Amino acid sequence: MARLERVMRLRGELEARLLQFSLGATLLIAALGILFGLLARSPAIVFDGLFSLLDAAVTWLTLRVARLVANEGDARFQYGYWHLEPLVIALRATVLIFLVAYAFLSAVNGILKGGYAPAFGLALAYAGLVTAISFGLWWWLRRQAERIDSGLVRLDVKAWLMAALVTTALLLAFAAALALDGTAAAWLIPYADPAVLALLCLLLLPMPLREARQAFAEILQICPAELDQTVRAVMQAFIARHGCVDFRSYVSRAGRARFIEITVLVPTDLSLPVTAIDAMRAEIGAAIGGAGPERWLTISFTADPAQL
Repeated sequence: MARLERVMRLRGELEARLLQFSLGATLLIAALGILFGLLARSPAIVFDGLFSLLDAAVTWLTLRVARLVANEGDARFQYGYWHLEPLVIALRATVLIFLVAYAFLSAVNGILKGGYAPAFGLALAYAGLVTAISFGLWWWLRRQAERIDSGLVRLDVKAWLMAALVTTALLLAFAAALALDGTAAAWLIPYADPAVLALLCLLLLPMPLREARQAFAEILQICPAELDQTVRAVMQAFIARHGCVDFRSYVSRAGRARFIEITVLVPTDLSLPVTAIDAMRAEIGAAIGGAGPERWLTISFTADPAQL
C-alpha cells in the first residue's frame, strides 16, 4: 500500500508539472492570438486567442484539481477528490459550447454584412507559428499522458489538438484568400475570415458536447456500462464456481476513480472462517482488476435475501 501511495504521489507531481508547462504555453498563445487578431483586424484570430485563454483558465483549474486528487481524502471528503475531475470537464465543456455558439453567430452576422478583409500577412504569420507550436505540444503531451496514464493530461492533450486544428484551418483559409487576390474570384476574399470562423465553430462543437455528456454522466453517477458488464461477468463466474445463490453489484465512476459495491448471497448453511471470506474477496478483486488508490471496492457476504 505504501508503494502504491508513493507511485500515486509521484504521478501527481509529474502531472502537475506537465500542466504547469501547458498553462504557460497556452497563456503565451492566447496573448499572441488576441494581439495578432486585433492588429490584423481578424475576429477569427481573436476567437482563437479567446479559445486559448479559456484553455488557460481551465488548465489552471485542472492543475489545482490534480494536486487535490494526488492527496488522500480528509474528514470532509473521505473518498478523496476524484469527483472534482468530471466537474472541471463539465465546466470547460459548458463554457466552450457557449463561446463556440457566440462565435458562430458573430461569423454569420459578418457574412450577412458582406464580410471584411483582415491583414492577411499578419494573419498568416500568426497561424503558421501557432500551428507548429500546437502540434508539437500535442504530440509531446500525448506521449506523457500515455506514460503516466493521466485523465487530466489527456484532457489537456485534446485541447492542444483542438487548438492545432483551429489554427491549421485558419492557415489554410488565409493562404487560400491570398491566392485569390488578383483573380476573378477576388470578391470572395472578404468572406474568408467569417466563413472559416463559422466552419470552425461547426467542427469544434461536437467535441465539447461529447465531453459534457460524459462528464455529466459521471456527476449524475450514471452506471458506466463497460465497468458494469465486467463486474457482472466476474460475479456470475464466481457464484457458479463457489455455489453461491445470487449477487447484486453497483458501480459508478468519478474521473479516474471507480466505485464498486458487491453483495453476495450465500447458502444459509454456509460456514466459513474469516480467512476464507477474505480469500474470496481477494479472488473477486483480482478478477475485476485495476487495484490501486483509484479503485474503491466493497464486498460483503450475507445469507439474508433482504440484504441484496
